Amino acid sequence: MALKRRTIIRMAKARRLGWRIAGTVSLVLGLIGIALPLLPTTPFLLLAAFCFSRGSRKLHNWLMNHPRLGPPIHEWRDHRAISRRAKILAMIALVLAFGGAVLFGAPVWALIAQVVVLTAVAAFILTRPEPPKARPSPPTQ
Repeated sequence: MALKRRTIIRMAKARRLGWRIAGTVSLVLGLIGIALPLLPTTPFLLLAAFCFSRGSRKLHNWLMNHPRLGPPIHEWRDHRAISRRAKILAMIALVLAFGGAVLFGAPVWALIAQVVVLTAVAAFILTRPEPPKARPSPPTQ
């Protein structure tokens, strides 16, 4: 019985480690996406938050409370919303991605496929609501 219990504990630890590794990889890809316009940031942050919620409460809390990385996660989780700034940056990235494909001489079939996919992505992003404006706190007396 004790052997079975130890095996279960080891499996749970391995599973949590797997979630932490997946969360870390997602976070790194999201951070790279900040600098590279072709790599989306927010989806990787959402995935990192999901993975960390299963693998490490400490890392999940750190990510959710981070002043720069936490707000887009909260906006999506609470309102299924994308900020105007993020929408603009996403549209710029989509245009740059297509422009790069044209510039590097992608075949016509690839350009057509890219137009279809990028149009669907743009439609999804642009039809998401913007998060509600933060209300200023009432003055205290």
